[in-house]
Amino acid sequence: MALSITHLGSGSRGNSVLLQSDETNLLIDCGFSLRQIEKRLSIIGFSAHEIDAIVVSHHHSDHSKSAARASEKWNARLYSNLETAMRLGLSPIDQVRTFSSLERIQIGPDLSILPVPVPHDDAENVGLIVSNGKGRRAAVVTDLGEATTELMRHLEGCQHISIEANYDWNRLMNGPYPQSLKQRISGRGGHLSNSQTAEILGELVHSNLSSIVLCHLSEKNNAPHLAESEVLLEIGEEFKGDLSISTQEGPEFTHWLGQKDPELITRG
Repeated sequence: MALSITHLGSGSRGNSVLLQSDETNLLIDCGFSLRQIEKRLSIIGFSAHEIDAIVVSHHHSDHSKSAARASEKWNARLYSNLETAMRLGLSPIDQVRTFSSLERIQIGPDLSILPVPVPHDDAENVGLIVSNGKGRRAAVVTDLGEATTELMRHLEGCQHISIEANYDWNRLMNGPYPQSLKQRISGRGGHLSNSQTAEILGELVHSNLSSIVLCHLSEKNNAPHLAESEVLLEIGEEFKGDLSISTQEGPEFTHWLGQKDPELITRG
């Protein structure tokens, strides 16, 4: 069974990832406007009305902005944990199907997700492990200050990992942010630095890891070449797959689970 992963865009101004299996189309997060989501899907020749389900990782607007409206307009099932539903003002059962952490949810006949709790300030955030039921798994994990032992255990063996590399330590610490914000970003409930992400990936590289996407890069405190170089310094000799970076202006590429080379997206 095929499984593709396409980042529609990633960053502080919005996040959304499309996963497609043979029979199921899943959107993880809906952090852009409804119009933007539909526009970005159209770039890859995909109709938003083909979305079967939307999963919201947490309530922050850059991940949840248009999820409820999208669910209603596209007739797509909406999923989140109870805390996220309550923070978004959504009614369980009527508007959203709620899940508990580490509860596997069958999204379609050939696609399931496992939500894994991760630490993030003022949010009950989850990383998502997506399985196609044939032993192949992809992970989408952003907005966390550290990788827990539990998360690392579930990331092991994934064939694709999308993970944030939010900030460069020197740029953050020498930048214009107030000290309180710097501490929050770099704390346990904040975001992952390039060096943290590199260390995490260094522990997870295996022969069947075919693709990695670095996402949620800060526009003020990071740069693609900094994130890429720090990660490659850690995993370069062992990792034989593709390393890509998702920017705010996606979609730019599609990865197929188990396939090294991404499919680049051209715009007319």
